[in-house]
Order: sequence, then C-alpha cells, then structure tokens
Amino acid sequence: MKIVFVALFALLTAACTTLPAQPIAGLDPADPESPVPPVRAENALGTYLSQRPVGPAPWREQNERVAPKAKQ
Repeated sequence: MKIVFVALFALLTAACTTLPAQPIAGLDPADPESPVPPVRAENALGTYLSQRPVGPAPWREQNERVAPKAKQ
C-alpha cells in the first residue's frame, strides 16, 4: 500500500515540475505583437426570418408543397 502511494505521489508531482518553454502549437498568446485576423462588422440580425405562428392548413397541400418534384 505504501509503495502504491509513493508511486502515485511521484507521478503527480512529476507532472507539475516544468512548463514548456514555448506554446506547443501556434503563436504565443501573450505576445502583443502577434498578428491577428482583421475584424469585420457583421449584422447580427442579417439572416433573421420571422417565425410567427400561422393557422392550420390542409396537410395534403403542405405535403405537396415540400415534396420532391416528380421526374418526367
């Protein structure tokens, strides 16, 4: 039991000993001179479509409207 505890403690402390010198992938996020993509203004409601409730419609007409067209 004591050996398992010592091994577990050694593994946990070994993982916390050093940090990598540089970021693993990409540029350093702490570097204020790192390039960033340009920001562009975009309308948040540009693709909004009103989804108001409507009265019930005959189901056969609804199905025919959205069904694939018959190939001739």
